[in-house]
Amino acid sequence: MATNLANKVIVITGGGGGIGSTTADKYLEQGAKLVILLDNDEKNGADTAKQLTTKYGENKAIFIKCDLTSDVDEVSKRIFENYTVDVLVNNAGIYDETKLKLTINVNVTAVIELGLKFWNHMRKDKGGRGGTIINLASIYGYRVDPYISIYQASKFAVMGFTRSLGHADNFKRSGVRVVAICPGFTRTNMTAKLTTTDSDLMQEFDEYTKNLPWQAVEAVGGAAVDVFQRAESGTAWLIEGGKPIEEVKS
Repeated sequence: MATNLANKVIVITGGGGGIGSTTADKYLEQGAKLVILLDNDEKNGADTAKQLTTKYGENKAIFIKCDLTSDVDEVSKRIFENYTVDVLVNNAGIYDETKLKLTINVNVTAVIELGLKFWNHMRKDKGGRGGTIINLASIYGYRVDPYISIYQASKFAVMGFTRSLGHADNFKRSGVRVVAICPGFTRTNMTAKLTTTDSDLMQEFDEYTKNLPWQAVEAVGGAAVDVFQRAESGTAWLIEGGKPIEEVKS
């Protein structure tokens, strides 16, 4: 499995900011040929693509506006007709305990739908040339606490999907590696205001998170490079408190 990002074409969902845009920057720094940024925020997506092309050169980044709850078929077709993709980074996600269905649609359904489309497109036994799918899970994909049950459920689903689709037998037949990154608490717009559905637990949750090892998005972007270079299919990797990545065994 090629573990060099040089000349790779990368698709990153939620690429308009936060972990997504930072990962795009890190991949281009490693010599990626092109990053295709998908995001439903047109301004942030276009601005990020412009910043990356200014930094790395013309034709190094493009933005496609995309609502992953409705546009997966259309955007996948558009990408497959115009590019040979090597890597999909399923990064887009939401954290809002008041929106159960939207959380599942974005964090689970979209990850599975897009992941399967790219897996089937890239698989060697169906005429593709192989590739890598990286799913952004979370420490909440395998750890449990009493605070944000809906978000935790969505990330457990991402881990199950990753480990099953990325199983050694599937990798052997398809040549498509599927892995997960499990970030700990990371400073992004999504985590700027942490809430729970139970107001009685909010103060307790706030105190709990203050004592956790937070990290910057740059740590997760760096982890996305390390995971691409090191991970075997079906594995998941923790990045927490900016420390070096380590494999999640549970």
